[in-house]
Parts: sequence; structure tokens; C-alpha cells
Amino acid sequence: ELSKKVAEVFQFYYQRKSKKRQLQVGVITVIHTFGRDLKFNPHIHTLVTEGALDNRNEWVPTEFIPYEYLRKSWQKVLLDLLKSWFPNNQAILRLINGLYKRYQKGFYVNAERKMKDAKGAAKYIGRYLARPAIAEYRVVNYDGQTVHFWYEDHQTGKRVDEILPVYRFLFNLIQHIQPKHFRMVGRFGLYSRRSYKKANTVLSLYAFMRTKQLSLLLERKKKKKTYRQRMIEAFDKDPFICPHCHRQMDLVEIWHADYGFLYHYMEDMESVKTLRRISLDQKQRAG
Repeated sequence: ELSKKVAEVFQFYYQRKSKKRQLQVGVITVIHTFGRDLKFNPHIHTLVTEGALDNRNEWVPTEFIPYEYLRKSWQKVLLDLLKSWFPNNQAILRLINGLYKRYQKGFYVNAERKMKDAKGAAKYIGRYLARPAIAEYRVVNYDGQTVHFWYEDHQTGKRVDEILPVYRFLFNLIQHIQPKHFRMVGRFGLYSRRSYKKANTVLSLYAFMRTKQLSLLLERKKKKKTYRQRMIEAFDKDPFICPHCHRQMDLVEIWHADYGFLYHYMEDMESVKTLRRISLDQKQRAG
């Protein structure tokens, strides 16, 4: 539910930007529960498309989303969610009012630079999904009673060493193991399962049509085109149509600058007459 609220922060921003175009943004969320010191520090990493798709399937880019909007919107959706869970709890309601007064600029939001490519985005998500609460090399010593480990302070960048009782150390690790079937990754908007299926269908159809068009082009290339077909394709003009009466013309003669007349329709007439004479002679001899 918390991941869904994060997606709503970005979706509302684009909807407010243009209500008529019904912009839809793509959001991927990854829930992360621990900090470098192993304490319970729940936060959400979010990848957002640098733009949105409108109701005409046209891409609408955006350069940035204001920090002020992100901080205050995140504060509102989070505290509204808390209020919906405990509507009659006066202590919670007082806490909510106190948080609004204390954080008048909104809750903390860290906005990273845009990803260069999909590979970088996949690495970013994978780093938090496959990453254990603590790497083995950070454990300095274990004496059967206590565990000595270190971490790098996020603000100062300096190394901090801690020694915890073994059961406390184990508790700090176990609290970050999520229940079975708990969804660590959320996909919303353009990245939702429904949109993903549509995209796969479109890509499959595109691949099919592209293959079909290539096969048709290859078939066309195999067939030699006539002079008439080539002229129509090249100049959008049929050379066999009379420009005056717009009827199909008959071939009268072919003349070449070097060889003179190559064809004349009268030659065809003479050929026809010759064939007729031969046919008549054959009939007379047979008769």
C-alpha cells in the first residue's frame, strides 16, 4: 500500500499538469528496510519515467519535478495513510499534527540524477534487491558473546565501529527478513502488469508485421518490373496513357538514334498477312 502511495505522488503531478490529456507515468518502487548500521530504517527507492504517455499514445517529456512538490506530497500521502489506519486514535492524530508543524517543508526526499540507460536502472534495482543487510567483510570479530562490525557513516563518510551482543546483532538481521509472498517491488502506471502485457502484444505484432513486410519486399525484388511499372513508381505518371484523351495508347513504332526504326506496327500487319497466306496454302494442299 505504501508503494502505491508513492506512485500516486508522481501520477497526481502529471494529472495536474494536463487533465485533458490523461497523462500516465511509469513508476517502479523497491522497499528497503535497513540502513548501514542495521537499524530498522524503512524507505522506498523509486524509478520514474522522464515523461508520461497521454490518451493519444503520444509521449510528453518533462525536465524535472520540483523538490518542494515531492517533499510536501510525500508527507501528505504518508500521513493520510497513517490517519486512515488509526482514525480514532488521538495519540496518532496528535503525532500527525505535530509532524506537520515540525516538518513544514515536507518530509525528506533524495532525488538522484537521471539514469543513462536501462542497464543502469536494472543495476540500481538489483543492488537493493539482492543486497544483504550486511556484507561478510564488514564483520570484524565474533567471540561467542558479541559481534564487532563496522559501517560507513552516510553523512560524514567516516568509518564507525560497533560491538553488539550476539542476540541483538541477530535481531537486527532477522527483522529485515520479509514475510513470505511480501512484494518488495511494485510496478505502476506504464510499468504495471496490464501495461506490460499490452506492450508485449504490440511488440509481437510489430515483429510479425516487420517480418511479413520484409518477405513481401523480397518477393517484389525477385519479380522484374516492366518499363511501365518503373515509370509509374518513379514519376507517378503512366507513359502509356495519352495526355490529351487520357486513353491507353497503342504502340506504333520504336526508333533508335543509332539503329533507326526497330519496330513499326505495319510490320506486325505484314506478319499477320504472311501467316494467313501460309495457313490458306496449307488448307488448299490438304483439301
